[in-house]
Amino acid sequence: MTERVVFFDAGGTLLRVGGSVGEVYCRFAARYGVRASAEDLERRFARAFRAQPPLAFAGAEAAALAGLEQDWWRRLVLGVVGRFPGFDAYFAEVFEYFRGGEAWEIYDDVLPALGALRSGGWRLGVISNFDSRLEDLLGALGLDGYFDSVHISSRVGAAKPDPAIFRAALAAHAVAPGQAWHVGDSLREDVGGAAAAGLRAVWLDRQGGLPEDTRRTRITRLDQLVDLIMP
Repeated sequence: MTERVVFFDAGGTLLRVGGSVGEVYCRFAARYGVRASAEDLERRFARAFRAQPPLAFAGAEAAALAGLEQDWWRRLVLGVVGRFPGFDAYFAEVFEYFRGGEAWEIYDDVLPALGALRSGGWRLGVISNFDSRLEDLLGALGLDGYFDSVHISSRVGAAKPDPAIFRAALAAHAVAPGQAWHVGDSLREDVGGAAAAGLRAVWLDRQGGLPEDTRRTRITRLDQLVDLIMP
């Protein structure tokens, strides 16, 4: 039987930050005597994140990857909260906090959908514009056992929507693009990137705030994915 594979985005698809990034940054900053508004930090984070280059390091040696990842995030966090006495310790605490399950929540439709797909004989993978902490995070949340592969932009050296990260995931499963699905919440990175690479793309519109786009396969919950692709 031809292998059947579904790839998932991580943030916004499988999991989300508990509360908000701004709230976390604000709470940790208070330990260093820094007063800030969580709402203001959230706005700054959104702007800084969009301005950052892709979280991908083409040609980087494995031994250098952890340092490159931390430097990428340090520049972002510095742009959000500014430098203050103890910033380096603050950054280290925040960076490690987001490695653990306490910082995140799994959407309520994730485990039932993953279980149904696995029971139906599908192989599952993650394709995410994230760093090496994602593997620890999936383990902390009890999600790692569902996935046969995890491809992250920092390690692959290409970030969605670059087709290279999708090709790397396809190669790991030895499947053709048309044999695989990719599900994610970003029209540009997930749907556009996957479609450009030849995968069957599904847009997970969790907010339901955008008009239906008849050019794309759209779902609002992952149980709809099971209905869509299961025989």
